[in-house]
Amino acid sequence: MIWKYMSGVSAMAAAGTADVTSESVQDVIESAEAATTDATKEVNQLFQYIQNHVPDLIAFGIKVVLALVFFFIGTKVIKWIRKIVRRSMDRTNADAGVAQFVDSLLKFGLYAILIFLIAANFGVESSSVAALIASAGVAIGLAIQGSISNFAGGVLILLLKPFAVGDYIVVPQEGIEGSVKEIQIFYTKLSTVDNQTVVVPNSILTSNSLTNVTARPERQLDLKVGISYDSDLKKAKKLVEDMLNNDPCIIQDEDIKVFVDSLGESSVVIGLRAWVKTEEYWATRWRLQEEIKLTFDREGIEIPYNHLVVQMKKEL
Repeated sequence: MIWKYMSGVSAMAAAGTADVTSESVQDVIESAEAATTDATKEVNQLFQYIQNHVPDLIAFGIKVVLALVFFFIGTKVIKWIRKIVRRSMDRTNADAGVAQFVDSLLKFGLYAILIFLIAANFGVESSSVAALIASAGVAIGLAIQGSISNFAGGVLILLLKPFAVGDYIVVPQEGIEGSVKEIQIFYTKLSTVDNQTVVVPNSILTSNSLTNVTARPERQLDLKVGISYDSDLKKAKKLVEDMLNNDPCIIQDEDIKVFVDSLGESSVVIGLRAWVKTEEYWATRWRLQEEIKLTFDREGIEIPYNHLVVQMKKEL
């Protein structure tokens, strides 16, 4: 009896399990069918969207290709125009700074026109582009006021010509000096004596006083040397005059002066002035200073220097 009862219970449990399993499988199948249907519907919608917009996509792709081709051709045309302008300025012997400034300005303007034309090719209305450029110009102008002042400084440099490419300039307020290599729209490049490149905003060069060392082909050499009060003053002056008269770099047609500049506390200061070519200024200055020292030592002319005397007190 017990065995029959257990068998009945087992049969009932198996039947219940079978029913639950059948229901679970049916739910899974229905969910899979629904997901498949949704995925199929979405794929069909995607294909339908692509089919409906294929002409638009093809047209957009063609515009992109044409824009790239137009930009490539435009860059070649810009380079060709810049080359022609540079050659024409070279034939007219235009200033190198003016040529560099015009070239950079022409490059900026032509590329702006090229971008404007490419935007118009994409269907953007010219009035919209102009309004966009105007509004962007105002915003950019407020943000880059310094650049605008640098641009104005570049224009002033080209108009007033305080210096040209190749000149050696000194800006004492900023501690800047060097040979001018390039004059661009917003900045000027200088090369220092140790071959470093200094990029100086044009506004600094126009708002500060500067010295153009090489503006003229000749430069005055001004030196001073002190001799002791016990030395022969006339002999010292004669030695300096002979050195200046025999130096090949001193321009003999110009005035040569050797004089007593001042009577110092411990020395008589002799001054000398002569003219040399600008490019030979420093070499001549250094050589003369060495020759004066060696000649005075050889001729017994004393060059005094400050002495420090230390006195020691004896303790009582």
